[in-house]
Order: sequence, then structure tokens, then C-alpha cells
Amino acid sequence: MQSQFEQTRITQLISTYGPEDPPRLPLDFGDYLSLLWRLDTSETFPNRERYYRQSATALGHALGLKAHPLGRLVDATPAGEIYDQLPNLPYRSALRNVTHLVDAADRKAALAQLTTLRADVLRIGTYSDDWNGTWPGSGLLDNELRERVFAVLFTALQGQFTNFGRLLFVVDIVIANLIVGFEPLPEIPLSDLISSYGYPNPRDQRVQHDFDAPAAP
Repeated sequence: MQSQFEQTRITQLISTYGPEDPPRLPLDFGDYLSLLWRLDTSETFPNRERYYRQSATALGHALGLKAHPLGRLVDATPAGEIYDQLPNLPYRSALRNVTHLVDAADRKAALAQLTTLRADVLRIGTYSDDWNGTWPGSGLLDNELRERVFAVLFTALQGQFTNFGRLLFVVDIVIANLIVGFEPLPEIPLSDLISSYGYPNPRDQRVQHDFDAPAAP
């Protein structure tokens, strides 16, 4: 039985993190990974790319990752390529931890599978984000077939995802173990991120405008 907290946490991890849907719960390493995924998916939207990069940078700093190989990788990697580069972190961390050098290939293989799985879970959880206007199949003339499509897209998939989304909790812990170790990372309230680390304030009208503004031609 899924608790209300778990459902709220999953909802946050697959949210847009945009000004119209800011995080309600304190942010942790899982939120950082979700922001990186959002940053990757915003590569063709410069204003949103800038927003997500500022958000990820602020949260990474608060998590103590600013000087970590992960933080440096994110700073140096263009949007659209970050998740693909995460499996290379064991080699970047080798000078800091000799264990990472010895088993770097295995760590890379594990990270490649886990980051792909995480991206797939997020993609399934946000599948409706790419719908332009109406939902797929809304114009089908066959009423029975249209209702079946509707049932799959809205009822069956959404009903199952609440359980499937719990994978994120386990995956995020293991990815954190592989990248930063077993020391627990903090949780930071959004208010602290805004006041102390430069996280974009979702209530700021300029932030809201810039996020939604189309790119200059």
C-alpha cells in the first residue's frame, strides 16, 4: 500500500520543477537527478535550459557537489548529453577513490543501466507532456476504439505508474551510492535553496516570464 508521502514524492520527481509547479517537499539527490533529466530534455528551449541549469547548479551546491566530479561534469556538459555522460563518472572519480579505479568498468556498466532505467521511468511518468493539444486518438471515429485508447492512456497506465514509480526511490539510492558513496546526502527546503544558493524563485514574475517565453529567432 503506497503512502500519501510516497505518492507526493513520486509526483515531485516526475514534475516539471518549473515556476508553475515548484517542489513542495525538500529537495534531495533524487530531485537533482530529475532536474538533470529536465535539463537534458530542454536542449532545444534555451530559456528553459537556462532555468534548469541554474536550478541544478543551486541544488548541487547545496548537496555539496560543487567540487565533486559530478558537479564538474554537469557544468561542462551540454544539455541533452548529461545522462549519457553519467556512467563515465567512475573514471573521473578514480583519483579521489582508488576503489573506483579498480572496478570502474563495472561501475560504469551499472550506472549505464540504472540511468537508462531512471530516464525510462521518468519518460513513462511524463508521457503526456509531449501531447500537442488533444490526446492521441481523440479524433477516432469509432467510439468503442476511442474509449479503449482513452482507458489505456488515462486509466490503466496512470493507475499502474503509482506502483512503478516507486522504482525511483531504489534506483536513486543506488545511483547515489555509485557516484558519491554511502554517506547520506541532505534534504534542502526550496526556501533555503532560493535564499542561500541562487535557485530561481518560482514566484518571481521575471522567472515565470523567462521560463515561458519563446526563444528569440
